[in-house]
Amino acid sequence: MEHLQAYRAAGGGKHRANKPIEPRARNRRLLIAAAVLFVAAAINSEGKAQSSPFAPLAGTWSGSGTVTLDDGSTERIRCRAKYAPIGPTMEMSLTCASDAYKFNLAASVKAEGSAIAGSWSEASRNISGSLQGRGAGGNFEVVASAAGFNANIALRTSGNKQTVTMRADSQFRGANISMSR
Repeated sequence: MEHLQAYRAAGGGKHRANKPIEPRARNRRLLIAAAVLFVAAAINSEGKAQSSPFAPLAGTWSGSGTVTLDDGSTERIRCRAKYAPIGPTMEMSLTCASDAYKFNLAASVKAEGSAIAGSWSEASRNISGSLQGRGAGGNFEVVASAAGFNANIALRTSGNKQTVTMRADSQFRGANISMSR
């Protein structure tokens, strides 16, 4: 009992536990708690977004490169890519054009671990097929297949720079593209 009297005397005779919390202080505490929860949720969702193997690709990229045709000729091309990752899936499009050549590649892919699988289509030639490969962290190697067509595609991403290399066994022999965001 003696220590309780000493405690109250040190606090000017008032015990803080018995003091009611003012409404303004309560509102401030609730606001601070809500802000902490919001920040924690944002950090957690940011971490989850980055855990997607496609997260480093998100957004719109543009650049240029060359395309090689079956006769060995090459043409300079301008390209634009859009990547829309959602968790382990991604929708993407790549459009490249020169004065005489154009292709519109679209793909929908899903990652399971480092394995990538999905489908692709090329609108101007009315061709579509499947994609299979491996990769993570914005770096992928896939094979695009369709009836009478196979292409190896390597995509390398480092920060805001990206290279796409395609090698095919048809009238379209390949492309080398460099892009940035």
